[in-house]
Amino acid sequence: MSENHMTTRRSVIKGGGAALAALGVSTLGLPHAEALAKPGPADLVLVNGKVLTLDRHFRVAAAVAIKNGVIVHVGPSASVRHLIGAGTDVVDLKGRTAMPGVNDSHLHAVSWGLSRPPFSLDVGYPTVRSIADIAASVAQAAAAAGPGAWIRGSGWDPQYLGEGRMPTRQDLDAVSPNNPVYLTEWSGHAAWVNSEALRIAGITRDTVPPAGGQIVKDADGEPTGVLLETAAGLAGRHVPPYTIEQQAAAAELAAKMMLAEGITSYTDPGSSPRLITAVAGLVDAGRIPVRVSMMLSGSSPESLRANLAEFERPDVDPRRFTANQVKIFADGIPTINKTAWLFEEYVGGGYGGMTLPGSTPEEQVATLEELVRMAHTAGFQIGTHATGDRTIDAVITAYERMHRTNPRRVNPRHYIIHSDLARPADLARMARASVGGNFNPNIKWVLTDAQIESIGLERAEYEWPYATALRSGVKVASASDAPVVYPDFRQGLETMVRREGRVSGRLYGAQERIGLDEAIATYTRTGAWQDHAEAWKGRLTKGHVGDITVLDGDVHAIGTAEISQLPVAMTIVGGTVAYDEGSSDVKKAAAAARGASWVKRHAPMNDCGPGHRH
Repeated sequence: MSENHMTTRRSVIKGGGAALAALGVSTLGLPHAEALAKPGPADLVLVNGKVLTLDRHFRVAAAVAIKNGVIVHVGPSASVRHLIGAGTDVVDLKGRTAMPGVNDSHLHAVSWGLSRPPFSLDVGYPTVRSIADIAASVAQAAAAAGPGAWIRGSGWDPQYLGEGRMPTRQDLDAVSPNNPVYLTEWSGHAAWVNSEALRIAGITRDTVPPAGGQIVKDADGEPTGVLLETAAGLAGRHVPPYTIEQQAAAAELAAKMMLAEGITSYTDPGSSPRLITAVAGLVDAGRIPVRVSMMLSGSSPESLRANLAEFERPDVDPRRFTANQVKIFADGIPTINKTAWLFEEYVGGGYGGMTLPGSTPEEQVATLEELVRMAHTAGFQIGTHATGDRTIDAVITAYERMHRTNPRRVNPRHYIIHSDLARPADLARMARASVGGNFNPNIKWVLTDAQIESIGLERAEYEWPYATALRSGVKVASASDAPVVYPDFRQGLETMVRREGRVSGRLYGAQERIGLDEAIATYTRTGAWQDHAEAWKGRLTKGHVGDITVLDGDVHAIGTAEISQLPVAMTIVGGTVAYDEGSSDVKKAAAAARGASWVKRHAPMNDCGPGHRH
């Protein structure tokens, strides 16, 4: 290969802004057949690398060529020479790994963006390390706020607060007595508010929390200011909502951050029809440079009925944007909060419960079945948040009933979000019904040390049973659930093959470890399966789209404990280099978007707190 046919990574990214703007117009929208049929040079060629095709045999190549956004050739480096012309950009991988673009199949992009300035105060570790730090940040915001204006923040975690205790309303009252304060806990499953917010919400010692929620109280029976699960909504509904325009802008911010993490596709769960329309418009305009799938929210039969009536499917290239799913939120989480519904008691007692409307478990299960019926009948794919084994059993039963009573010509591939404690028998049922499982290895890494005190050692080791699920034939996709945890797929890979706790380094559930190639598949081709898109994405094979994540090293050659430290070198979407770690401009822009607290992955941690998901 001649020298003048080689370009550096820096030269490929040149004019990156224009490339991103053109992404949705000049690459992704072209039919695959046209790209494959047109003779002539490729637009982009990667050579001298370790190209993980993720085909069914996990074959490894050295080069890949892309034309009009579609892969036209994969093979040895010498085999692509005839596809290199004067206008072809050539990237010398120099032995680095190129794999299918990462599909984060459960990532709250809007919530992630809204948790970042300028939309919200950053009160997460390591930006803040104590209640006093948070109080100082709130004091500054209160001084600048108008009379009665709400102060919003996001990211606090009691496990990383230096005082070693739960925060209280009094901590906020001291710095913001007149402005209501609403601070969302790092997972979105709790809120910390001040007395003014409690007053506006009408929350007193006598307030009965909604089903699935808890108003934390002190020794005198007074609210402390911490509201768990659905109880957070008692105050949250008084906070002025973000406009649709602000939410869409947050999705745009999040998409830019994704590129630096190698993410080329994501699924955002639980959105309104108006927000789906707004984000679709940004995708169609080329302002969101990754592939997007959005889920319609369905938290009750009434809200789902209203959303279905309002929903209009956006007229956007389905390879760039889809909104074919409904999210149902069925229970909480099996942590010390004890809000997931279990068959066996938690440590210390209690079985948890569902978070759906209903005054009894039977009524809540009936609500679940009605939501599944409505979404299935309307033609949507369903993803249901279920972490406890008893909830998972109920969800599978509801899915099975729909398959029997209202079968579809094409299996809808309903799936279970999180699936923490799915029992072996239930995993077998999932496989038989083509019900997928969406697992969260990064949360496993963060959470597992603390799980012993809530569900005991045996269940803590079993939680997220990757090996059992794959042996059972379940299609398992991996996802971050950001902003709950950092959307770092490399840490996810490392956790799947090592299953170690972040703080202790202890091995949890050796029998549930899986191989590296299997782990990579959960972030690529299985995510594509969940999207009903395995025919055109998730693999680096001829005819698939040119979505590629390049790692700065050989992922198979390094030790498994080093996987999480392997940088993302390049992210390619539809044959366009959308992120290049070697470009100083791109690097600075990504760092600015991520912000100070986005160093969580590399920051030293002194404890491991309870994780929360949504």
